[in-house]
Amino acid sequence: MDRDENPRRSELSDSDQSSGDERVVSITEAARINNVTRQAIYVAIKQKKLRARKDSTRWTIHLDDLEEYRKQKYSRLKSTFNGELLFDNKKGYFSVNQVAKMLGVPAQKIYYATRIGVLQAHRKGAAWVINVEDIKQYQAKYLSRQPSEDEAVEM
Repeated sequence: MDRDENPRRSELSDSDQSSGDERVVSITEAARINNVTRQAIYVAIKQKKLRARKDSTRWTIHLDDLEEYRKQKYSRLKSTFNGELLFDNKKGYFSVNQVAKMLGVPAQKIYYATRIGVLQAHRKGAAWVINVEDIKQYQAKYLSRQPSEDEAVEM
């Protein structure tokens, strides 16, 4: 197909292209804005989850389409189990990553604390759910205490 015969290219007139360019981004810019890889953007386009246009050799994405994609994008925070929100923060249920962020510790520390029984967590499907009361207990017992002299020497 000849460049001039490309129907997508002729959708916008020259005046529309110049005035609308500030509302259009490349794959690289879209990836940077969404804090994902370029490959993730390509996959979203291929799966028709993100609308994009290919002008000759370059993909362009309208910012409104990118915003719509961001709203529809999968988020673990929206996950449900038996019809209820898994991590309903209003009811006091949090994910391991949310707890780690709240307490300012690595997620691995939270996983370890649940594994050894220091922090109570419950399985719902494939996810660990932690109650706010258990978080407060863990924080008071294990994170706010000062190391003893013996522990300080080992460090």
